[in-house]
Amino acid sequence: MQNQFFKDLIVIELASVLAGPAVGMFFAELGAKVIKIENKHTGGDVTRKWKLPGEDVDSPYSAYYHCTNWNKEVQLLDLKNMEDRAIVHDLVRKADVVISNFHEATAQKLGMDSPSLRALNPQLIYAQLNAYADGDTAPAFDVILQAEAGFLYMTGEPDRPLVRMPVALIDLISGHQLKEAVLLALIHRMRTGEGSYVSASLFESAVASLANQATNWLMAGHIPQRMGSRHPNIVPYGDAFICKDGKLLILAVGTAQQFKKLCACLGKPQIAEDKRFNTNAARVKHRDELIALLTPLFHDINADVILKQLKSNSVPAAGVYNMQEVFEQPLAQNMILEEPLPNGNVSKRVKTVAFHLKK
Repeated sequence: MQNQFFKDLIVIELASVLAGPAVGMFFAELGAKVIKIENKHTGGDVTRKWKLPGEDVDSPYSAYYHCTNWNKEVQLLDLKNMEDRAIVHDLVRKADVVISNFHEATAQKLGMDSPSLRALNPQLIYAQLNAYADGDTAPAFDVILQAEAGFLYMTGEPDRPLVRMPVALIDLISGHQLKEAVLLALIHRMRTGEGSYVSASLFESAVASLANQATNWLMAGHIPQRMGSRHPNIVPYGDAFICKDGKLLILAVGTAQQFKKLCACLGKPQIAEDKRFNTNAARVKHRDELIALLTPLFHDINADVILKQLKSNSVPAAGVYNMQEVFEQPLAQNMILEEPLPNGNVSKRVKTVAFHLKK
């Protein structure tokens, strides 16, 4: 049921790079027909050229391109050419959704702006992705938004250079915002028969995702600092420990009961009774002292032994996995999507849909 939920939906994707194509792939995974329009004069979506060392330089695709372009019908067109533009306009007349990340002025010049396309199809949902507000012409690259929305300032280790999040997270969360807007527009159309213009911006999406870090500032006047993987409000949470076998383990202890069980598993239940550590507030205040006590305890035990013990006692803990180890897990294996390529190879990427819908 889930994989064919949108089987009668037609989506035209005028977007490139990551955020917009991720929205298109969401609908493709749920059965929609997604037609991706790429610029034939530039060789298609710019991400086709974003290749790792060792990738086939002659291939028309990169691994990066594949991550959000599964099961789409690709048409390489020149939208400055009136015949090619007419092809897109014909597609739009039968489409349900258009996804665009064109700047407004560019879209107008190409005849791909919302008023032009909705004049062809009044029931059309035009979904626009912006860097900032509608009409803004500033370029949108994820690391710039990470900087402007505060993520870059607070990511990394204290007194060390800043660290970019290793996936384009702002692109991804803005894609999620735009999906939600399109889904609301589809509900509205189902009720009224009317199309809509919906938009989302990378900046607003990033700010909307600041969560507790934003409220720590807005309500407590606290400017989040670089803490590595640690948490400003909870201890031990995000603290990592090296075990006897050299493997790295990380904790996410969020309750008093979990902390007591942690100490018991480590053979030191008395730590949980110490006044410096018997409440979360006290542990936050005495963070460094607590970590100094716990660190040698992990040095004396192998990671698989303590992990098994912690998990059996419902203490949140995990090994720190590389990408190979991630995809050795059965649940991650189930998230892989494959697609045959024209040259006979098979491309792989992970699903963007991570929910399950059942009757």
